[in-house]
Amino acid sequence: MTNDTGVVGKTRRTAAEIEQVVREYESSGLNRSQFCRRQGLTLGVLNRYLRRVHETSGNGASGDGLVAVELAGKKVSGEWAGSCGLAVILAKGRRIAVSGSFDASTLQRLVQVLERM
Repeated sequence: MTNDTGVVGKTRRTAAEIEQVVREYESSGLNRSQFCRRQGLTLGVLNRYLRRVHETSGNGASGDGLVAVELAGKKVSGEWAGSCGLAVILAKGRRIAVSGSFDASTLQRLVQVLERM
């Protein structure tokens, strides 16, 4: 059956094509709206692609389970001033912080609870 209306059906991109679109966006220097106009994409499609690629890549994880971290606070006389010991900032602004004197068994219990979520 032919389509005489000239309407082209939706085509699905492969995972590799989606990753390519995301790489092009991230290296373009354009904001999302500008990139979408140039590529003929809707903003919703680009947002979905970005979410999909970042979820599968582990939100910045390097693939070996390591995530880049940044030290906060000021170094004063070889010590970190204002340090809470350990702070993890999660998605949606959630934050976990423990004092410098926390014990390993407490951390282990915390990790076990988080892994069940």
